[in-house]
Amino acid sequence: MGSGIEIMLGIPNEHLSLLSSSPSAADMWIQKNVSAYMSKHGALIRYIAVGNEPFLTSYNGEFQNFVIPAIQNLQESIVKANLAGSVKLVVPCNADAYESTVPSQGAFRPELTQIMTQLVQFLNSNGAPFIVNIYPFLSLYDNGEFPQDYAFFEGTTHPVIDGPNVYTNAFDGNYDTLVAALSKLGYGQMPIVIGEIGWPSDGAMGANITAARVFNQGLVNHVLSNKGTPLRPNSPPMDIYIFSLLDEGAKSILPGSFERHWGIFSFDGKPKYPLNLGLGNKELKNAKNVEYLPSRWCVASASSDMNNVANHVRMACSVADCTTLNYGGSCNGIGEKGNISYAFNSYYQLQMQDARSCNFDGLGVVTSRDPSVGACRFILGVKDKDSDSSASQITTTYKYHLCILLVILIIQWIF
Repeated sequence: MGSGIEIMLGIPNEHLSLLSSSPSAADMWIQKNVSAYMSKHGALIRYIAVGNEPFLTSYNGEFQNFVIPAIQNLQESIVKANLAGSVKLVVPCNADAYESTVPSQGAFRPELTQIMTQLVQFLNSNGAPFIVNIYPFLSLYDNGEFPQDYAFFEGTTHPVIDGPNVYTNAFDGNYDTLVAALSKLGYGQMPIVIGEIGWPSDGAMGANITAARVFNQGLVNHVLSNKGTPLRPNSPPMDIYIFSLLDEGAKSILPGSFERHWGIFSFDGKPKYPLNLGLGNKELKNAKNVEYLPSRWCVASASSDMNNVANHVRMACSVADCTTLNYGGSCNGIGEKGNISYAFNSYYQLQMQDARSCNFDGLGVVTSRDPSVGACRFILGVKDKDSDSSASQITTTYKYHLCILLVILIIQWIF
């Protein structure tokens, strides 16, 4: 509040059912989450995202029928609150909402045609943009035959030829596929915002610091050139949100271990790589006043028998983030003992270096020598003003996972 930073609030998909069926629930949501913060010197709430990629194919239509009723109820609530002029409702869509072999033939998926027609009519009548999330990295990750150079902005040996138009990068091709799909509905000039786009720096093949820097810098340069795309020349997207600001060490890794490594900044507020955002000589800077824990790390004891270590590693990684150890990760090649040490230390740092958290039944030992190897960095935790409560919560979580694991082992033994 009072910072001048524009905000997009998100409504989880799980809330759409209630909001679609209850105008009073929509009124309450707007009052509690929007009106309460929109005073003269309050928060600058620009958008409300109604769901997050609710038309994703993997949801099998679970949320799609709630979107239009929910957005209509919320719009009425915004009007009642006298906020319709400043706050716009949008629906961030995944790029799988439309399809085509070439951009100019883009169309929304057949089962979405009616809903998308209603949605773009709503957006147009209320002066709101169409928001889409585009991820060339995922195209590369999910398809072994996807040309790697086509995912970036440096030129390609595999251009897409679409009549007179030549596409040399996946972003332009994807963007124009959406433009064509909107044109088929009669809204070819609708403003488009890129709600998410980025490149992860770890956790998978092709996810590394160099690739993330080259992609994000190429994206920024491409947008700032104002060249636009073949179907929208000299007209780049009105806004682009780079995903993401910080790594998220507790994010679900169901899609892949890379999900925890999209950040331009690491968890402690350090930029991972230089990135020129077109602001002259201004560079990304470290977060201020970050206080690190003492230079201590937890590693596997050199003298201990590691035969019983698997359960400890499993439990440590169920609480802490060990995704850099996975195939393609920056710590994948440090060997078995290195893997154990990395898991132990990640948990130890998350526990605010509580001495008990490096025990692991005598398998762990604290060292003052940084065990990092090459590109594999063993983290050093940061101080938290609520460290006592944080450590307590993590200890409770660790014990919970231990209990679950023991229950599973007992059940397996019995049966």
